[in-house]
Amino acid sequence: MISWSVPNVRVFLAREPVDMRKQFHGLIALAEEVLKQDPLSGHLFVYINRRRDRIKVLYWEGTGYCIWYKQLQQGSYELPAVNDESVSIDLTLSQLSLILDGIELGSAKQRLRFELPSPLSTET
Repeated sequence: MISWSVPNVRVFLAREPVDMRKQFHGLIALAEEVLKQDPLSGHLFVYINRRRDRIKVLYWEGTGYCIWYKQLQQGSYELPAVNDESVSIDLTLSQLSLILDGIELGSAKQRLRFELPSPLSTET
C-alpha cells in the first residue's frame, strides 16, 4: 500500500465510473472538465471502474504527474453513500485508505476530534 502523508491534501473521488484505459491526458481532462479541479494542485483524483474492481489515483508530484493503479483479484471497492448529486465525493486520506483496504465506511466509526474549519466553508 502506498502512503500519502501530505498535509492539507484533498481527495476527490469521481462518482461516475471511468474507463480504465484512460491514461494521463484522459484523467487530467476529467479532473479539469468533470471534477472542476486543478490537477496541478497536488490533490488526489480517484477514479474507479464500473465493476469497482479497479482504481486509479492521479496526482501531481511536483515534477510530473503520477498514476497509482490497483486491480483487485477478488471482490470490489465500496464507495461511500452520498445523498447529493455532485460529480465528486470529497474524502479524507483515512477514508481513501479504508476504501483501498476493503473496509466498509458505513461500519467504521471515528471518535470526535478537533478539526479546523474547511477553507471552502462559508459559515461565519
